[in-house]
Amino acid sequence: MSAEPNFLDVKIMGREYRVACSPEEREALLAAVDLVDGKMRDIAQRTKNTIAERVAVMAALNIAHEHLSAAGDGSQKEFVEAVDTSETKRRIGDMGARLDAVLASTKQAVLERKTFLDTYQVAEQDGALRMAAKQAFYNTSDFTLDKLKASSAGQRLRDDFIAYLDGFSPNVQEILTKFKFRDQIQTLVDAHVLGYLIEDFLDPEVNISPLPVKDADGRIKLPALDNHGMGTVFEELIRRFNEENNEEAGEHFTPRDVVKLMAQLLFLPVADRIQSGTYLLYDGSCGTGGMLTVAEEALHELAASHGKEVSIHLFGQEINPETYAICKADLLLKGEGEEAENIVGGADKSTLSADQFRAHEFDFMLSNPPYGKSWASEQKFIKDGSEVIDPRFKVSLADYWGNLEVQDATPRSSDGQLLFLMEMVSKMKAPGDSGLGSRIASVHNGSSLFTGDAGGGESNIRRYLIENDLLDAIIQLPNNLFYNTGITTYIWLLNNHKPAHRQGKVQLIDASLLYQIGRASCRERVSSPV
Repeated sequence: MSAEPNFLDVKIMGREYRVACSPEEREALLAAVDLVDGKMRDIAQRTKNTIAERVAVMAALNIAHEHLSAAGDGSQKEFVEAVDTSETKRRIGDMGARLDAVLASTKQAVLERKTFLDTYQVAEQDGALRMAAKQAFYNTSDFTLDKLKASSAGQRLRDDFIAYLDGFSPNVQEILTKFKFRDQIQTLVDAHVLGYLIEDFLDPEVNISPLPVKDADGRIKLPALDNHGMGTVFEELIRRFNEENNEEAGEHFTPRDVVKLMAQLLFLPVADRIQSGTYLLYDGSCGTGGMLTVAEEALHELAASHGKEVSIHLFGQEINPETYAICKADLLLKGEGEEAENIVGGADKSTLSADQFRAHEFDFMLSNPPYGKSWASEQKFIKDGSEVIDPRFKVSLADYWGNLEVQDATPRSSDGQLLFLMEMVSKMKAPGDSGLGSRIASVHNGSSLFTGDAGGGESNIRRYLIENDLLDAIIQLPNNLFYNTGITTYIWLLNNHKPAHRQGKVQLIDASLLYQIGRASCRERVSSPV
């Protein structure tokens, strides 16, 4: 262990952490580290569980239980505080409070419109209620989180909370289902903590509303939390709690700096060719939607700087139910209800085996697909034995005599990242349709560059991209950009309408040393691995 004056480097379960620590707290902290490390190792051995997050949660629960038992008062509120970072609190609190805050100003109007529609037995109410809410979603329940705070505890609070959830519009109901909100309620009631969770998210010192909190004199007491900020909060929580091991590191969270760079690489080279009109953006592994929303903002700003007015429509597909729900919820909260309908996801909506946009073509596409992840479970939808049955993953290549032959464009079953790239290639617009063609920015590790024998799937993909002059540039990024992994990553840029001076060329850029080290916040330094 080593230390700076106010920080201490410690190891828990073999992983290093930097923790804020004054010199006088050093001995106590080391004792706490020994306790947590011992507890986690014991649980990992007994349960044969190797997923660090789950072991940590179980250890935290054990330590909290031991503390409460020793205290002898059985305080449930202390228990809530002890597991303050639990997944349950995140799911129920963040989403409910944010939705509640956005709908607060039109709540009464929605209730009045609902009463009117029911009185006249109007069956199709969704459109009218959206208009009353002035949002793409609404809640017809008499309850708000503030009213629930005043409810009785136990089963009464449970019933009231369920009634509150049931009042949301159908598009929010899907989000609640993906988040598994209702699955957690009875557990919270049995532990007598549901009320405490609601209280925490109504803390007067916290504002997650899109409107500022003002004092009696009209001065801003608490600033508003805009949707960009809320999206960042969501993504940070996903990064902290859903990355379970190194194999899937970075799956849920792409650093904003990387996303902004990808957007610039997509748009800046064609800035003078962006015309007023409609543009379609797509991400086939959209996660929480960060890439789409950052790219949308960048394109709007670029067009405006050139005196153009553009209409942008977002499309995305995501297999993880929770991250899909966050993406859709974020768009709803921004007032982009139409765009939210273009986001599809869930366990049955894999981009590789259940393409939801088969007939679509897009102007711009960007993605950070999972790499080093098996697609064997989806192979039966793509191949029948050795024969490729999905046209997205077939390519035409010339043989030795120049005759075109249809070739397999599927990589090894252990790594599906190039499948996502070819999936985007299949959705490129012909240059004549828009004057721009299509541009793609996709993040990959080194495997896409080097793996595969000549004549194999990976080799065929690379050959197809180069021979058809689709590959524009490959940029090596600095290491340690992605959460929990230091592997080398690359941005692949594809373009089917290269300018004359770039035709027949592929630009290779080493940007591995072109970075500035940002100053981490105290919070980040306390919790992030060294």
